[in-house]
Amino acid sequence: MQVSVESVGNLGRRMTFSLPADRLEEQVGGRLREIARGAKIKGFRPGKVPAKVIEQRFGQQVRAEILDGMVREGFGNALREQELKIAGNPSIEPATGDDLAYVATFEVVPDFGDIDVEKLTVVRHTAEVSDEDIDTMIENLRLQRRTWNAVERAAAEGDAVEVETWSQAGDQRVPAEGVERGTTIIGSGTMFPAIESALVGLKTGDEKAVDVEFPGDWRVPAFAGKQVQVHLKAVKVSEPVLPEVDADFIKSFGVKSGDVEQFRKDIRSNLARELKGALMTRLRREVGEQLIAAYSSVEMPPNLVENEARSMAQQAAEQARRQGRKIDVIPDDAYLGFTDPARKRVLVGLLVGEVARRNELKLDPARLNETMNLIASTYEEPEQVIELYRNDRQLMNGLQARVMEEQVIDWIAERAQHTEQPLSFSEAIRQ
Repeated sequence: MQVSVESVGNLGRRMTFSLPADRLEEQVGGRLREIARGAKIKGFRPGKVPAKVIEQRFGQQVRAEILDGMVREGFGNALREQELKIAGNPSIEPATGDDLAYVATFEVVPDFGDIDVEKLTVVRHTAEVSDEDIDTMIENLRLQRRTWNAVERAAAEGDAVEVETWSQAGDQRVPAEGVERGTTIIGSGTMFPAIESALVGLKTGDEKAVDVEFPGDWRVPAFAGKQVQVHLKAVKVSEPVLPEVDADFIKSFGVKSGDVEQFRKDIRSNLARELKGALMTRLRREVGEQLIAAYSSVEMPPNLVENEARSMAQQAAEQARRQGRKIDVIPDDAYLGFTDPARKRVLVGLLVGEVARRNELKLDPARLNETMNLIASTYEEPEQVIELYRNDRQLMNGLQARVMEEQVIDWIAERAQHTEQPLSFSEAIRQ
């Protein structure tokens, strides 16, 4: 196979390579003969379909499939032959004037020089799940299942208040006519803090006006940056009623026996899984920050950074939409605001890959299975989730990449200069 490579900038490469025509025809012919032996086509006996008919019916599809495989194989062989380490996905197009010649444009991994992880200083956080953490979780579960009883007393922290509101912002009344009605739990932060706190002490039927200073970026344009008089009327005040932690309550969370000790054991297991993920996130950030500080001067592949920045901009827009913000179109240059964090993310990713390659680190199957089982255990039918991963190549590839990254992060942290810092469970999971 003929291969030529030219540089396009410091990290860009343009590779031209050609595929052997005789091998292509040999593979296509072999595949068509294989199809012919079992093809069922009306008017012909099985195994007796003429080669010309097989070619007409299946030739184009077979040729395309085999050619696609040969292009990917040829490109991979060319990379190894030229000792190139690719960064990101290549663009491969047919070359002009030659059916079996292709041009691949891509970026390569920069030269990081010596990667001495023992020079890094890493803080490794530790934490455990305590009985108090389990008690807190049970209280949270009780809150999730609470019911409400209407009361005649004044509203207090934790009460639900059904409230009617209208506001005066200068000459503008919002709404223009009538009132807006909603319900908030005092202390939940559902309403603007100054409004929510003003509900404390109101009884059903009580009215009150409160002056509120809204920030300049407030989501209601008519109120943004203004002092607004908000009129409140408590329509209904209700207090929470928490369920008892009895067998029925426990069974409602999937513990068929209704046994409180089994319930606590399951909660401990769930919290331990959450804690493990949180500690890994902290460790990934710690190691990442050290790698960024040590190798920030190394040039990153510009296209790879731009693609990552665009992806981050898209994710930020989706998150904003989920939070109720209206975003119709993402500006084409929105990614520019994400360039610096994208560059850091690319830098860490490439360094982690280089550490794995140079130290011949391999994916640990036991760790992969453990992670897959942990993910599956959060669903009602764990076996189905595991089967889904095993049958979906894209899902499995993503899981393998995640587990491999965690392995390398652990490997780096173990060899770096590190100190341990104990945290409580609540501190550890607070990102």
